[in-house]
Parts: sequence; C-alpha cells; structure tokens
Amino acid sequence: MSATDRVALVTGAARGQGAAIVARLVEDGFRVAAVDLLIDELHAGVADFGDEVVAIGLDVTSAEQWQAAVDTAVRRFGAVSTLINNAGVLHRASLDEETPDGFEDSWRVNCLGPFLGVQATLAHLRRADDASVVNTCSTGAIRAFPNHAAYGSSKWALRGLTQVAAAELASAGIRVNAVFPGPVETPMLDPLTQRRLAETSVSGRLGRPAEIADAVAFLVSRHASFITGSELIVDGGQCLQIG
Repeated sequence: MSATDRVALVTGAARGQGAAIVARLVEDGFRVAAVDLLIDELHAGVADFGDEVVAIGLDVTSAEQWQAAVDTAVRRFGAVSTLINNAGVLHRASLDEETPDGFEDSWRVNCLGPFLGVQATLAHLRRADDASVVNTCSTGAIRAFPNHAAYGSSKWALRGLTQVAAAELASAGIRVNAVFPGPVETPMLDPLTQRRLAETSVSGRLGRPAEIADAVAFLVSRHASFITGSELIVDGGQCLQIG
C-alpha cells in the first residue's frame, strides 16, 4: 500500500488538535474521513482539501453512527487503514459536586467512543497494510489533577484500553499507540486557563495543535513500524513538575 492509498478516519476533526491532525495527514499523502458532531464547522474547515477529505457527522458514543461513518468512508475511499481517536471532552468538578450524569458522559465520549471506533473499523484495519490506531489520552492519565475525577479517570481507562488493544491486535499487524498531550492552545481550554497554564509551564507556553499532529503523524508513519503499545508524551515538560 502506497502512502496515497492510506485512509485515515479522524474524530474530533472540526477544530483544534483534530483539525491540525487532518491537515498534517493530508500533507503526508493520506485521504481522510474527518468526523465530528460540529458538522457545520467541520464542512467549513475541510473545504479547501477538495476530494482528499470527506466530512462526516458523528456522535462517537453511538455504535450505529460509527458504523454509518465507517461505511461512508469506505464507499468514498475504498478502505480505512488508520484510526485516530481524537474526540474528547474536558469536564471539571470536585468529588462532592460531581454528578452521575457528568461522570458518565465523560466516560462515554473519552473511553467508550474510542472503543466503538476500534470495533467499527477493525475489519477494515485487518485488511490494510501497516494499519494503525492512535488514541488521544492526556497527561491527566499520568498524574492526578484535582477536580478532574471524571476526565482523569476516563483518560486512565483509555490508556488501559490502548494497551489491551495493542496486545490483542499486534498479531494482526495492527499497531495501537497513544499520545499524551499536555495543555494545548485549543478551544477546550478557556483563555483564562490557557494564560494560567502558560505562566506555570516549565516551557513558558502551551503546546500548539500542530505539535500534537506531528506526534500523531509519526506514530502512524512507517518510521514507527516497530512501535506499538507506546505512550508518547507531548507536554512541554508538564509531567516533570512537582505538585
């Protein structure tokens, strides 16, 4: 399979990291199924890519919508060789203020969604050469942050899912890895939070979406052909800080 035959499905593709990942993969010769709930933003964001990208609406917590999205991608491009589970939600609440719905909603998007994505694409990944999955975890799955019970635990679960999938699918030639972004300049973080995190960062700034996209591009490339079950931290040194 040549680079131009490679087809990636990227979730959370309308803005931020997801949009940057789509742009980088197109630059690397992929055709891309860009999926998101924010369908109007998604269409606007991918308009300049022409036939190399198809925009597809998707609620990642719905198995039926996952199947429809994969079917659409395969009809358009003939295959799915790469899955980027990038969609996620950041939900903050203290333990005494967290609600069952808030907790469960985080888990459904951040962990159930990637699981459903792997299930929906698996038959196609098995048929592809150099198939690869990358899950977007978080430094919240490395160290504990207060008031992040739902978000942090869901990302810890995604970290575990990544490891299980890597172990189970290695014999099929499917590589499964994860990126662990630190704070990044995206709409997920409000301006006040971005400023506070930049001021306390050992690097003096936040990450840029393109820097996360570079890490994803490496993990799905042939330069990473002997890498599976890997956890690539892209945090500007956040996890080096104490307290």
